[in-house]
Amino acid sequence: MIDLFAGPGGLGEGFAALEVDAYHPFRIGISVEKEESAQKTLRLRAFVREYRQRHGHLPEEYIGFHAGERDEPDWEQVDIEAWQHANAEARLLELGTESAAKEIDCAIARIGQGHDETILIGGPPCQAYSLVGRARSRGKKDYVPEQDGRHFLFREYIRVLDKLRPAIFVMENVKGMLSSMVQNQRVFEMLMEDLESLGHEGESLYELRAITIDDDSISLSEVTDPRDFIVRTENFGVPQRRHRVIIVGVRANRAPQAANISIPLPSHARASVHEAIGSLPALRSGLSPQRLDDEEAWAEAVRKAADLLYGLALERQDSQLVKEVEKVLAALKVDAPKLRASRRLPKDYGKSNGPLMQWLENDELRGLAQHQTRGHMESDLARYLFVSAFGKAHERSPKASEFPAQLAPDHENWESGKFADRFRVQIQNEPATTVTSHISKDGHYFIHPDPTQCRSLTVREAARLQTFPDDYLFLGNRTQQYVQVGNAVPPYLARQIALLLHAVLEAGENGVVSQESTEPNFVFS
Repeated sequence: MIDLFAGPGGLGEGFAALEVDAYHPFRIGISVEKEESAQKTLRLRAFVREYRQRHGHLPEEYIGFHAGERDEPDWEQVDIEAWQHANAEARLLELGTESAAKEIDCAIARIGQGHDETILIGGPPCQAYSLVGRARSRGKKDYVPEQDGRHFLFREYIRVLDKLRPAIFVMENVKGMLSSMVQNQRVFEMLMEDLESLGHEGESLYELRAITIDDDSISLSEVTDPRDFIVRTENFGVPQRRHRVIIVGVRANRAPQAANISIPLPSHARASVHEAIGSLPALRSGLSPQRLDDEEAWAEAVRKAADLLYGLALERQDSQLVKEVEKVLAALKVDAPKLRASRRLPKDYGKSNGPLMQWLENDELRGLAQHQTRGHMESDLARYLFVSAFGKAHERSPKASEFPAQLAPDHENWESGKFADRFRVQIQNEPATTVTSHISKDGHYFIHPDPTQCRSLTVREAARLQTFPDDYLFLGNRTQQYVQVGNAVPPYLARQIALLLHAVLEAGENGVVSQESTEPNFVFS
């Protein structure tokens, strides 16, 4: 595989982690990312993957570093060959530049010599296409869409596609790509024209397919409308409503057999926020701006907020909200969260039966990583408490119009309707809303469903909602870690795509694949 615009590696992880009949069919030849902290994450994961491939287990040094028992080791001293492999695989390059093109072309030549079939995966940066990103860009003085190079980075993907000519390619992006306009033309139409240009004498080199679910199985389907490419991750067992455009291109000579392939869904039930993060240790937030930040000061601030909210709920005659606030007040008296960080593994960790939790957990670990809260202003604690208690009471997040006036923030647009869900709780028995890079800003859109914790999500909680395995470490500072998590493709979804495409590649002339080779297998090796 070649993985472009790789971020921290979510799409590549799903492919590389796939195991079929005790064999990993997909290997990453090169992954490319321009952001330094994300590339370091990629490189470390490449090292761990290669070490595990060579030795059958995680390196002890990594387990200790992950558990916070030691500083980051010199990975070259742990396994020099695995570290050299990681440096060759995960490249710090900016796509669209001449230097990046040269390195990628060299990698294509090397990969083409050693493998009969190749795969291209990746997603050009989505900020230029997303509805929020486009709104922000329009607000910038002298912003000219035609001069925003992000609109055209998909053409570097096309260039690599033309050079590599893989058996299959996968391109991921936000839904806004379907409607984004530049030079009075839709970006999606430009993409389709570029893909058609790869053919010869009127024949397309690739046939485009959408990933669809039918009768509890996943398959590739012909496309009648661009919206057919939209994948809703909650339907694939991901505990998150993340809707993205995913285009699969199958080389024309393989397309007929692809039409007959399907694989079973790993689970028929939707995964929830509670299933993904409910077992993680309860934490309190910090208090910001910095002052006396200890458990007593935090508990006192939350009690003060709960007393206020209790009175407001009584005034509104919201009996369900009253009950939830009463529970919070009772819990604070008995066992208020004391810690801002915990590495304690949940009870019976590594013994789960569900496919999602088997994917997330790894019984080699001795602790959790990156489960640490940030600080919140005392005024926001009251809002977080209201939103999370409301969510428990009514199983939905409140709109701005439902906020008590005493808790309304001093924002110019608060009553305009533009930010109706400026504070949003994740409902515990539902999939989460889309985890985005905005989680790095303030956490207001990502409030924990437990009112007694009264906080936003940790990096580890966000990573679990994105289905990154617990043994996945994100490097860089905490803000960079949140951005990496928010920008990624859920690996659990990517793994299912990989399983489907592996079945297509392995299909015989009649397009039939044995059931044995399509059953999900979540064994770590």
